[in-house]
Amino acid sequence: MQAKPATKTIAQNKKAYHDYFVEESFEAGLELEGTEVKSLRQGRANLKDAWCSVVNGEMLMNGCHISQYDFGNRFNCDPLRVRRLLLHKREILRLYGLVKQQGYALIPLSLYFKGSRVKVQLGLCKGKKLYDKRADMAEKAAKRDMERALKERNR
Repeated sequence: MQAKPATKTIAQNKKAYHDYFVEESFEAGLELEGTEVKSLRQGRANLKDAWCSVVNGEMLMNGCHISQYDFGNRFNCDPLRVRRLLLHKREILRLYGLVKQQGYALIPLSLYFKGSRVKVQLGLCKGKKLYDKRADMAEKAAKRDMERALKERNR
């Protein structure tokens, strides 16, 4: 029996959950250069403004910032370069159809190591309106107040 590979989270896109409703999520591989992997092992990545697109039948991740590796000298590449995501052709075509027809966006939610490989969790997202964001913030505040009250009561 083979053990599951351990996962270690590198970066999360918390802003995505604030700005979008996440309908579905997918796991995709990420095509990287050697120094980028070393930089990710140090936890130096930012998904805040990242988004994905389909160009010529390939899934690409734009806006993901992976800092340059300190000891990479000439082998370092551009921190904001466009990176290719590794998905099956069928999955890419399905996602492309949803994004084009129904107004969804493909947003990277998290970046993590699965064993020795770097994976991206993609979210099929629909944008929130301002009143949705306000309702979420009010719900979160009410939940926090209830937990505080219970904690005080139990003392």
